[in-house]
Amino acid sequence: MKNNERYLARLAPLAATLMKDGAVEQVGAICRRIGEMGSVQVLLITTRDSRRWTVPKGWPIKNLKPHQVAEREAWEEAGIIGKAKKRPLGYLGYYTYLKTLDNGQKVVSVVAVHLVKVDATDGKFPEQGERQLEWLSPSEAAARVQEPELKGLLMSTIKKSPPRA
Repeated sequence: MKNNERYLARLAPLAATLMKDGAVEQVGAICRRIGEMGSVQVLLITTRDSRRWTVPKGWPIKNLKPHQVAEREAWEEAGIIGKAKKRPLGYLGYYTYLKTLDNGQKVVSVVAVHLVKVDATDGKFPEQGERQLEWLSPSEAAARVQEPELKGLLMSTIKKSPPRA
């Protein structure tokens, strides 16, 4: 519980900003595949700056639906080729985190997370070499990420059936 408490303590000072300015919105992808012996695996990547573990995510893109943005982010950041569910993952398919903008300002970001069924991977992708990628069991992935809500979303993938387009 200590990690969750530290994370929430970092969010607390931004409560006034969140109430005044609101949060920024992003779209994320939990990339899921069936590994050897039928085990479920999810992909984690590192961020470019802080090198913390997370899932592919990015800003909404004009003329693309959120699930299409999730597919694009999975491709750009990790070389994932696959199909995303049209609705965010699970009942509460969102998580929050502190986003540091290019100008150094910290804002609260709410990420709508879509489950992506991985069809293939490509070793050549736009952000190749900028991030570390690792396939893990959902429980191992949940242990590596900081955000409590993301931990829950990763764990929810254990029993999910592969997404349909």
